[in-house]
Amino acid sequence: MVALYKEHGAPSPMESVEDLVGFVLASVADGSRRPGAWERQLLTMMGLVADCAEHEQYRSHYGPSEVK
Repeated sequence: MVALYKEHGAPSPMESVEDLVGFVLASVADGSRRPGAWERQLLTMMGLVADCAEHEQYRSHYGPSEVK
């Protein structure tokens, strides 16, 4: 993918595989805190969304929720 980005361009070109993997992981992490996000769909398809109300609430920051 990185070679194709360098040859043909892309909306979010990555300079290295490490950059690409970091970008993908950051996107998936966003899905973990934003229930309506497209990234959440990836987590759901992979079976990584917990079956609880807490995982269905928007969180403005990463990490555990303050309120339980």
